[in-house]
Amino acid sequence: MKRLLPGWRGLTQLFAVTVLPLTLLLLFIAFGGVNMHQQDMRTLVGERDERAVQSAAAALQSELHHRVATITSMAVLASEDISFKDIFATTNDLAKDFNGGIAFLNTDGHLIEKTDNDRFWGWVSQNPNLIKLASSSDLEPVFSDPILDPSSDQLFVIISAYSDSRDVIVAGAFSPEALASETLTPTYPAGSHVTIYLLDDSRRLLFVSGTLEQESLEADHPGVKEALSGKSGVLYVKKEATEHVVAYSPIEATGWALITEEEWEMVISPSLQLTQMAPLVMVPAFILALIAIWFGAKQIVQPLQKLESKAAALAWGDFEAIKESVGGISEVQHLQMELTEMSRKVQAAQEGLHDYIGAITSAQEEERTRLARELHDDTIQAVIALKQRVQLAQKSIKEQNGKQSLKELETLAEQTIENLRRLTRALRPIYLEDLGLVTALEMLAREISQGNPLIVEFQKTGNERRLSREAELSLYRIAQEALNNVVKHSRATRADLSIRYSDSEITMMISDNGNGFTTPASPTEFAPNGHFGLLGIHERADLIGARLEIESTLGRGTSLEVRL
Repeated sequence: MKRLLPGWRGLTQLFAVTVLPLTLLLLFIAFGGVNMHQQDMRTLVGERDERAVQSAAAALQSELHHRVATITSMAVLASEDISFKDIFATTNDLAKDFNGGIAFLNTDGHLIEKTDNDRFWGWVSQNPNLIKLASSSDLEPVFSDPILDPSSDQLFVIISAYSDSRDVIVAGAFSPEALASETLTPTYPAGSHVTIYLLDDSRRLLFVSGTLEQESLEADHPGVKEALSGKSGVLYVKKEATEHVVAYSPIEATGWALITEEEWEMVISPSLQLTQMAPLVMVPAFILALIAIWFGAKQIVQPLQKLESKAAALAWGDFEAIKESVGGISEVQHLQMELTEMSRKVQAAQEGLHDYIGAITSAQEEERTRLARELHDDTIQAVIALKQRVQLAQKSIKEQNGKQSLKELETLAEQTIENLRRLTRALRPIYLEDLGLVTALEMLAREISQGNPLIVEFQKTGNERRLSREAELSLYRIAQEALNNVVKHSRATRADLSIRYSDSEITMMISDNGNGFTTPASPTEFAPNGHFGLLGIHERADLIGARLEIESTLGRGTSLEVRL
């Protein structure tokens, strides 16, 4: 790329120092004024909705108190020497608030007398345990939970009070949907943009109306938790491209919640259309500024960001990523060329190091195999022979103290044999050679669970297939080292070991619920930070061409994944 002439450089500096800042300042002032106006209108709508929902909640509370007073009055009349039918006749005007009817029941919930809705009260009398009725211990009338009338498929709430003089219960049933529809219409007339939700304390919808109505609300719907805990207020919630105002208030008498929701822009957008046109005169200047910014971002910032990500991949051993051109100005391209040459030299040195590490690993495995064979063929057999001699000696000794001493010696010999066998299996996984990787990993999980205060769960997914000896041994050693790290350092109580076979790859994962650690940024930091076990795992994965990913969060455990 040719360098800019001094004149062009001066114009660029002039644009960057004067034109662009002035353009941005004017745009900030213009759009800031509109935004402040929008925020004021947004707050105004929120305050209006909060007052409206509190007023509506108070109206519902008043209607509920009125119905409570009706049931209380009938309970007082029941204490006098008046027949139940006469009581119904006396309170006929009050009973119209109970569209489900009013009834007298005995303390067992069986029906004595009713006004109407025969099928509903018959069902209530047959199922008294399904509803909450007042008892002698209740000094005030009680509300039942909303119940579904099987005959009309309608929700009813029963208010009941106990009359001690006749030992009866007076109960009135009303529909919360009808109550809400009648009470809330003056506050929220038809055609408004407000959606109304009335919920009980179990988050069941008792009434819903409006443009956004739905059959149920999610447990985390804005305002539900707050209203059910007795709070009232307003929330502003982002939904897709709009912002909704959610106002909420509790119905204290029943523990219900009243929630309203609307798009605040639907209320004020006509008044803002004209004011939003004013800043458009600054759009051409702003577009020119954006073009200049875009050029700088396209030719400098984005290439540098790409180069940064490729350098991070290079730090994890991906030498091919740095070779793909990132574009940009000549300085960025020259920097990439230098990094590419450096990665070539590092790759050559690393390949030699890998060969050396591979030879060391092979020698280490051969030495482990030799040592395991010697322990199995010589040491274990000698201890077994010693145990047999002890058993023979027990038969020839008659003294109790001598027998006890030989018994302890026999137990010690058995423990030594078991420890040697465990050590032999750790040095030379015979299950891996004979039965394959899955069986070896399952036995590894079982042995670690038995010998440590750690539960290790093993899981296999897909159809197992045998791999090369080097690949299976490396995967086994990675799992072994990872689980040993869990036992020694993580303070975990549970670990999961899983392997998944698919058509294109094999994935092994080890995770725990331990205390976690701060993950190094690259493998080069494993050794300086003391993570020698992770360094060995990384080298084994690299030797078989596997991809290693480690995720860990302090206090939340660690996850290690190997993809082959």
